[in-house]
Amino acid sequence: MNKRLVSIAAISAALAVIFGAFGAHALKSLIGPAALGNWEIAVQYHFIHTLSLLALGLMPANKFINRAAWCFGLGIVLFSGSLYLLSLREILQLPVAILGPVTPFGGLLLIIGWCFLAISGFKKN
Repeated sequence: MNKRLVSIAAISAALAVIFGAFGAHALKSLIGPAALGNWEIAVQYHFIHTLSLLALGLMPANKFINRAAWCFGLGIVLFSGSLYLLSLREILQLPVAILGPVTPFGGLLLIIGWCFLAISGFKKN
């Protein structure tokens, strides 16, 4: 078990709950339905990949598990983080051009993380 990864996953899960509650309660009156939908997608992917990080932390470590964890962690930050910011762009006055390419790159990292996890299942200890 990787206690550090389990702790990181626990912190990430707490943040996902906070962001989900913030979106459901505070943001409803501040942003439009499309932005709120993006926020909800960000929370959903944040949570799914946080639970994946938790599972990785409970597995015996190898280089592919470690790579998957890094990809999931960075993917959460880039994919969900950019969607959170895109949802708040009107409130924060953020230029969309800066964030646009970040979201797909974060999604690609999430996909690569799943591929590393798959590879780890085919490798012998």
